[in-house]
Amino acid sequence: MVHATSDPPWLSLPADVTTVLRPVVGDIVEAIVEGIPRDVPVYAMPMEGRFGQGVRRGVSIALNRFLDLPGTRLPALSEDGKWVYESLGRGEVRSGRSLESLLAAYRYGARVTFRAISRTIDVSQLPPDALLALGESLFAYIDELSAASAQGYAQEQSERAGEQLRLRGELLEMILRGDSSDGGVARLAAAVGWTLPEVVVVALVPFPHVDGLRGALGPDGLVAERGTDVIVVFPFVNRKPRRRDLERALRGRRAIVGPPRPWQQASESLHLATSAGAHGVGPGPDQPHVNAKPVWVEEHLAELVVHAEPLATDDLARTRLAPLDGLRPAARDRLTETLFSWLRHQGQRAPIAEELFVHQQTVGYRVAQLKELFGDALDDPEVRFELELVLRAGRR
Repeated sequence: MVHATSDPPWLSLPADVTTVLRPVVGDIVEAIVEGIPRDVPVYAMPMEGRFGQGVRRGVSIALNRFLDLPGTRLPALSEDGKWVYESLGRGEVRSGRSLESLLAAYRYGARVTFRAISRTIDVSQLPPDALLALGESLFAYIDELSAASAQGYAQEQSERAGEQLRLRGELLEMILRGDSSDGGVARLAAAVGWTLPEVVVVALVPFPHVDGLRGALGPDGLVAERGTDVIVVFPFVNRKPRRRDLERALRGRRAIVGPPRPWQQASESLHLATSAGAHGVGPGPDQPHVNAKPVWVEEHLAELVVHAEPLATDDLARTRLAPLDGLRPAARDRLTETLFSWLRHQGQRAPIAEELFVHQQTVGYRVAQLKELFGDALDDPEVRFELELVLRAGRR
């Protein structure tokens, strides 16, 4: 890059360079245009039509501007010239080429120009400082062209990425609305390169845990912000591998994943995930989350059912858990925890002891206490069912 605080190298170039070369600019342009397809294989195509016109225009503007510079402090590029080379950089993105191809073409043009100068001017008659300034000037000039094109390339990539994000967010919203009547979802999915799956899941991720989420999900995940959460729509046709992929991406993010649904019914998956979050299904905010797996709503449907009528659940809890009311809080908590585990493991001591991190004898002692408190009620399947319901609902 040429810095404004120092003299440009072309300041010390003799004006003869311009005078001698101006008449042969057209020949140099044709030499560069003819040689680019050979030197840069990605441009190995006929220099015709809009592409050929664009190359000739770019080379011509570059050479004529370069010949304006000797003996001056002019910037390498005028505003119009800068726009031209930014546009060339943008064009590389649109054509699916890397920026390196364009920069290689610039370097080739510089070599051809230097050879042309060497043939046209008796460089042996130039003082060493002038010859050095000529090389420096060409290098500095190509750096400025390259920088302008790199800026255009980056701007085009950024704008395209932003547009892609916007369109993918719009696709997510259309899926959640179930817009399927006019094929709009399918057309938009095709436009953003997203294969429309038959089955999806919808996940909620709270804002404190969304850093790097798009990268973790990859192109399969549609992501959009809504309220204090980020919503994810993820294909779920191949259940086991898809679940594994999603768990890996959502690990440690306190995510809640709704049950699988046909994409036309994705709003149901979102509704159930939202309901699970509202009722505190899954790990609480004070529990470690660094490696926590996402909560899968389909594994907690019973909890959602009992949460549907909280007043009725509270009444049932007061009735069924009444035998524990007279205990001290610590004892009540221990026995409640043991009762819940006993119900879920159908009285098997080994898994209860493993879950509660206690000895099997301790489990036996606590179960004996529970049977003394509850009496024959624990032998009643209906009572056991109701106890498990209220305990799953967190009514303790």
